[in-house]
Parts: sequence; C-alpha cells; structure tokens
Amino acid sequence: MPVADTRLQQLVLASGSARRRDLLRQIGIEPLHVDPPHIDEHHGRRELPLAYAARMAREKLAAIAPRHPGRWVLAADTVVACGRRILPKAETEADARACLTLLSGRRHRVLGGIAIAGPDGRSAHRVVTTTVAFKRLTPREIEAYLATGEWRGKAGGYAIQGHAAAFIPWINGSYGNVVGLSLSDAVAMLAGLGWRA
Repeated sequence: MPVADTRLQQLVLASGSARRRDLLRQIGIEPLHVDPPHIDEHHGRRELPLAYAARMAREKLAAIAPRHPGRWVLAADTVVACGRRILPKAETEADARACLTLLSGRRHRVLGGIAIAGPDGRSAHRVVTTTVAFKRLTPREIEAYLATGEWRGKAGGYAIQGHAAAFIPWINGSYGNVVGLSLSDAVAMLAGLGWRA
C-alpha cells in the first residue's frame, strides 16, 4: 500500500478568514492549522494602500511562521482602496454605509497582500491588484444591503461573493483576490518555493 504524501497537509494558514480557507479547499489544500495573527493593523497616516497591503501580509507571516518551524505558512491581507484612501474593515453599520456611499458609481482597487514561508525558511511576498467597478447605488439598495449583515468585518464594507455581486458590473483581475486570496498567485508562489502538490 503506497504511503500518502502528507505535504499538502503541512500548510499553516495565518488567517482566521473562513473565505480564505474555503478558497484553499477549492483547490484541494486543507490547512493543517489555522493560526490567526493578532497584530496592530492600523495603517500609517501617509501609508499608501499598496505598501500597506504588502506590510500587513509580511507582518502577519512574521508573527506566525516562527511558531510553526518546518511548515509552510501562508499569510494574506485584503485592502480596499479608493484612490489613495484605504477603506476600513467595516465593524459598524455606519462604517459600511460610508464605504458603500464612497464606492457607489466608481472604480476601486482591491489589493491582496500574500506572504508565504517555506519549511526551509525561504519566503516570498506579492501584492495582487484587482480593479472593481460598482454601479451607482440608490439609498434603498444601500439600506437593503446593510440589512443582510454580510458587510461585517469585510474590507470596504462588502462581500463580492454575496449580495453585493449585484452591484458589480465588471472586474479586471483576480476574482479570488477580491474574495480574499488570489489562488493562482498563491499557488505560483508556493511552487516557486518548492511546493510539490
């Protein structure tokens, strides 16, 4: 009887996001551990969105990788940016309403920071950019979306995989990146560090 290759089971996900777990499962990767980092996620006053997304992913990796020596560790962060402005992860209805009002009728960027450490200590970092267009929202549409509650904890106050899909006529780039992780980029980075599925 052949011995199963357990390397696919050695990945630690440095994120508490159920969306990222679901995305990884979609391509057959079941994290061995989920170890969310608890770090300060405030951005600097003049910090640009791309730099912030890159820094958050690196800092999350740095916080978790030392706890899992000899393992693959994947950290990620999602930043929604409207111009140079970084939108918050909506914690209150007021946060979400402000985000949706700002995004209404405009294009914005979703920046996905990815940082991966291999079992040999090497690492890779990348920021993936997706452009998202929102249709112009009516006050009634905004209030109806707020009533769903799916905006809670979401960067930019919306979830593209939920009811907000009706607001988005097109995107340019990775859909998975808007959900929480660009799978093609994550797999390419893993392969570059020696991952063998």
